Amino acid sequence: MNRRNFIKSASLASTALFLPKFVSGFSLLDEAIATGKKLVIIQLSGGNDGLNTIVPFRNDIYYKKRPSLAQQKSNLIGITDEIGFHESLIAHSNLYNNGELCVVNNVGYPNPNRSHFRSTDIWHTASDSNEYLQSGWIGRYLDASKSKSLDAIEVDDTLSLMLKGEQTDGIANKNPALFYKTTQAPYFKKVVEHHNEAHLSEHNLGYLYKTMVTASSSAKYMYETSKTFTTKTTYPNTGFSKQLKQVADFINSGLQTKVYYASLGGFDTHANQVNKQKRLLKVYDEAMEAFVKDLKEQDSFKDTLILTFSEFGRRVQQNAANGTDHGTANQVFLIGNQLKKQGFYNPMADLSNLDTNGDLKYDIDFREIYASVLNNWLDIDAKKVLGKPFSGLNIV
Repeated sequence: MNRRNFIKSASLASTALFLPKFVSGFSLLDEAIATGKKLVIIQLSGGNDGLNTIVPFRNDIYYKKRPSLAQQKSNLIGITDEIGFHESLIAHSNLYNNGELCVVNNVGYPNPNRSHFRSTDIWHTASDSNEYLQSGWIGRYLDASKSKSLDAIEVDDTLSLMLKGEQTDGIANKNPALFYKTTQAPYFKKVVEHHNEAHLSEHNLGYLYKTMVTASSSAKYMYETSKTFTTKTTYPNTGFSKQLKQVADFINSGLQTKVYYASLGGFDTHANQVNKQKRLLKVYDEAMEAFVKDLKEQDSFKDTLILTFSEFGRRVQQNAANGTDHGTANQVFLIGNQLKKQGFYNPMADLSNLDTNGDLKYDIDFREIYASVLNNWLDIDAKKVLGKPFSGLNIV
């Protein structure tokens, strides 16, 4: 292999598929088993403004703190006599009415960090705010359950910390056809065909060989499985919808993967928030509508739990640029038809009882939700993944 092809191969190994720990031979694959529960994790990146997502329209403090930013009752989708959904969340209001949505309010953690990067790491690793972990909670789930890399897929070109384990990492792939085509290139196939034990024992070269061999095996399986299904559902023409369509294709084709992760960015609304958030929530809501419809039509919705979070909420007080700055607690949405708690799990935030910085106080540690999902949906002792005991919530 010449230098050009070696660099190309290394690039593929480091960006398209992350498998830095070679665990058990070259075959990643069990026989494809279409059964089993699926978890789809969605991040609204940037810090979505929860107070303008589910709005306390009878709260005077809300309007006092947000004189030009507050949502008016006439624009909302009413839920109760006190609160309403943002007008963009039409599909979510339908899910709520169908008993397929659970909203957990005031979710956060002690000593919140208002940095996007650091708070995302905390949510991805399930760490304390003063704890720095090198593995994510889904990656550690793969380790603890002795799962394979294919059991967790991020629909993207790069792998987030959430899916990185101590022994096994998930896979980043948003286009199985393109990825498979890449692994069929002559230089790639030659490397895979001509490796030997001596190569594998070398530190850096061995890593590359192992990664390429496993990449080849995974790419073929993902491509050949996912192409067996063609959806009849029409998705909106957005990047986020394409991610969810790919997840639906994976699930509905019978891919054995247990956990999927996708994200929608742009929620860092420091200025001119109203129209920007309205557009983003519409993108999120319409994609989710198509995704749920797709799963229902293939009878796979009953085995799928969708968890949506944002790394933090926004401040209660609007800023001078008609936006909001980084805050603390926020909502978490759970969507599915096996929810133990439908509607609102707990009350909205108390705007008369803010912290010393004027931000929302959290009521529920986000790791209580993770513990519930791990114990009751992914069927594993949450303590093995989270490293400490959390009692969990009666939500799934």
